[in-house]
Amino acid sequence: MTDVTGSPDDVLHTLFRSDQGGHEQVVLCQDRATGLKAVIAIHSTALGPALGGTRFYPYESEAAAVADALNLARGMSYKNAMAGLDHGGGKAVIIGDPEQIKTEDLLLAYGRFVDSLGGRYVTACDVGTYVADMDVVARECRWTTGRSPENGGAGDSSVLTAFGVFQGMRASAQHLWGDPSLRGRTVGVAGVGKVGRHLVEHLLEDGAQVVIADVRQDSVGRIADKHPAVRVAPDTERLIRTEGLDIYAPCALGGALNDDSVPALTAKIVCGAANNQLEHPGVEKDLADRRILYAPDYVVNAGGVIQVADELHGFDFDRCKEKAAKIFDTTLAIFARAKEDGIPPAAAADRIAEHRMAEARRP
Repeated sequence: MTDVTGSPDDVLHTLFRSDQGGHEQVVLCQDRATGLKAVIAIHSTALGPALGGTRFYPYESEAAAVADALNLARGMSYKNAMAGLDHGGGKAVIIGDPEQIKTEDLLLAYGRFVDSLGGRYVTACDVGTYVADMDVVARECRWTTGRSPENGGAGDSSVLTAFGVFQGMRASAQHLWGDPSLRGRTVGVAGVGKVGRHLVEHLLEDGAQVVIADVRQDSVGRIADKHPAVRVAPDTERLIRTEGLDIYAPCALGGALNDDSVPALTAKIVCGAANNQLEHPGVEKDLADRRILYAPDYVVNAGGVIQVADELHGFDFDRCKEKAAKIFDTTLAIFARAKEDGIPPAAAADRIAEHRMAEARRP
């Protein structure tokens, strides 16, 4: 999937005239009384109502926020298609530092905007938003998932997101080394917040050696205190250069795979939870040229969206976990398709997702 840039002119060109556009609807939301500035992007409803989380982040500009919403919404279309869900792709971003401006009134105002779309977009948690926030949004909008169990929801979706990434990692190991076990493998996890910390638990239980890095020292400290055997890298730059690293798991923000990081990678597999890991088109080929196996992010991190989609129909954790476990088979199928077509796994995943969406559009 090709990203857009942050320039307003480029954003409009992408929406209306480029192959990377095709978004059905983009809504700019503002509530001056609460300080809310938000963007809701609906990429596709071919498979059903658009489903995707709400990101709350201090963007450097409004244009950057719009660009991120467009990229994330498009990614959700592909993610939901590959997960076998009857949902299209959408995403929302709220502009600002959540630690500074997030209030109950702001979230209620945001909920009213989502509700005004009449179910075309279903929201959930993302970076900067949490289960408690969705409980507030749901007071104004019934098209809200990721709520607490006390309020009829499924709770924290990061648990199944991490489980799905772990399944994708096992599939990658199976494909490359002929064994899904990660015992004795060294895995570097960049970002040990909501999802990364659960992924670390899975890795340790499977016998992997783990190295972590995070810009938030409190997140690092929680892992290090609980698991003294986990090594801590000073930063992501040094994490990716760790000697003997078998697998790199980007679990923070997007763009982790770029012109600077790919040449420096020591790992043979990249499989992580972050969205939009490929900073620009061509990075997937750079990885393939270096014989680094890339598990497409929107395939392996689909456990969370599987959970929140299930919440709309009456949440059952065991049913969701069973669906998330299939990420193992889906990932293997993508690697097989990539080999058959002679293309990188990211391109193979795109082809499969695009075929499902195209079939759904046929009368």
